[in-house]
Amino acid sequence: MTAIAALEKTSLSALRDPRLFREYAYADGHWIAAPGDAVIDVHDPADGSRLGCVPALGPVEVEAAVAAAHRAFAGWSAALPQQRAARLAAWHALILEARADLAHLMVLEQGKPLSEALGEIDYAASFVAFYAEEARRVNVESVTPHLADAEMQLVREPAGVAALVTPWNFPSAMLTRKAAAALAAGCTVVAHPSSETPFSALALAELAERAGLPAGVFNVLTGRPDRVVGALTASPLVRVLSFTGSTEIGRLLYGQSAPTIKRLIMELGGHAPFVVFADCDFERALDSAMAAKFATSGQDCLAANRFYVERPIYQRFVAAFAERVRALRLGPGLADPDIGPLINGRAVAKQAAHVADALDRGARLVAGGSTAAEGPLFFEPTVLADVPEDARIFREETFGPVAAFAPFDDEAAVLARANDTETGLVAYLHTRDAGRIARLSRGLAFGMVAVNRTKITGAPVPFGGMRQAGLGREGSRMGLEAYTDVKYICRDTF
Repeated sequence: MTAIAALEKTSLSALRDPRLFREYAYADGHWIAAPGDAVIDVHDPADGSRLGCVPALGPVEVEAAVAAAHRAFAGWSAALPQQRAARLAAWHALILEARADLAHLMVLEQGKPLSEALGEIDYAASFVAFYAEEARRVNVESVTPHLADAEMQLVREPAGVAALVTPWNFPSAMLTRKAAAALAAGCTVVAHPSSETPFSALALAELAERAGLPAGVFNVLTGRPDRVVGALTASPLVRVLSFTGSTEIGRLLYGQSAPTIKRLIMELGGHAPFVVFADCDFERALDSAMAAKFATSGQDCLAANRFYVERPIYQRFVAAFAERVRALRLGPGLADPDIGPLINGRAVAKQAAHVADALDRGARLVAGGSTAAEGPLFFEPTVLADVPEDARIFREETFGPVAAFAPFDDEAAVLARANDTETGLVAYLHTRDAGRIARLSRGLAFGMVAVNRTKITGAPVPFGGMRQAGLGREGSRMGLEAYTDVKYICRDTF
């Protein structure tokens, strides 16, 4: 048996702590089974094998969980900030202790390479540690009085029950980024993970329970999104809705939340341009391009989707990029390849459709271009050159391992092309020209701009985009403030 074949047979029995694998939902401090045996099966995208199942909850169970969170809110919001911080610090320590098991679970249900899964657990834990500290500093504001006989004060108070809807591509980090901020602010949480990757969230719930979070403070509800999320948006007890996912679903939730005027925090789609000028550090730009495209096998809202390279170095850059792409290793996540499986058949079909459309419009296939021999959910890392601006891949987020290149000739033109999107989440820029860095950093209409590097995120960073890329910011102090209301108090001084 080959090493990869052996790894493919590695199962949940390899977990050091088997109780981290929970086939139940978690609400009001209890693990709950499926109503009437209604379940959702979860599969390993690397080989299609069934990992287990989770309850398919409905509106009745959602309403009960929200009511429990509402009851728990009084006690949790009234707790001293130091007490909330202590519970978060305990949760953080348990996450780090369970790091290997949490990463193993994530690989099995999501498919990402093991080293990336381990990195995500560290990333997830960092939000809990950050907000454990921020919990102690929620109220640090005042107003200089403009009235002679008045004393003025601003107080940030937790908004109430927060519903958190998290995606499959970062099943641990997106939950902790939301939940740790909400909990630090004094909110209680009802989380709904993707049905494709629920076990990571349920493992975090197990650890939260061990960390001493009181019953009803942190709840994880599994089920079909229309039934679970629809009940969350309809509930008047839910005061904040935080969602990470597609712009299309974001629009739907925006409308569903309107009758109850919920606070919305949304991180939606991206369509990142990667702009390379001829004066760049060539090898640094190449390293950055590979990292920006292929992390999480391209299934990342920060993934570079459109590569614009200045014409004097265009052919050389594309050729060097393609050479590296051909050397990428595909395989199941536990083998720690460069590229793992995509999450489902729809994702594979989208890659194939984008490649076919670009080729039909005159693009040139330089590397890859089809499904891979490793399995039905594997798609070859692909390079397309000379892609026209009207190709679908230049108009839509690809969310997979397909890189599309086009040349440009001047700064103004490439800025206009880069900004030609409604989903302004992140943009990448490579140049040595200080003046150009200043101009384009301001001119790029994106919530985040990475200059001569790829990695820019972290717990202290206000993560978010412009226009239809989302609402609000996650991470940083802003991420905590999003779960609070400002109360202004004006008192007579007589």
